[in-house]
Amino acid sequence: MLTNIIDYWQNLFNPQFRLSAIKVAFCVGTILFLINHGNALITENMTRQRWISAILTYFIPYGVNIHGQWTSQLKRQENL
Repeated sequence: MLTNIIDYWQNLFNPQFRLSAIKVAFCVGTILFLINHGNALITENMTRQRWISAILTYFIPYGVNIHGQWTSQLKRQENL
């Protein structure tokens, strides 16, 4: 279990996965940002805490995409 967690953290910065994950994070993160913070942005009610939350909104799709690519790669290697 610990080995899987360490492998995942190392793959968060894997150049093989990075570009796709950044694209997904930008698209999905922007949609989530607009859903969660769009009104506050338009009405100029973005507090420091909201900005922190908004920035973190982009990390979730990035991490999920990396996880998907990584587990897919592991399954392909198991089938060889």
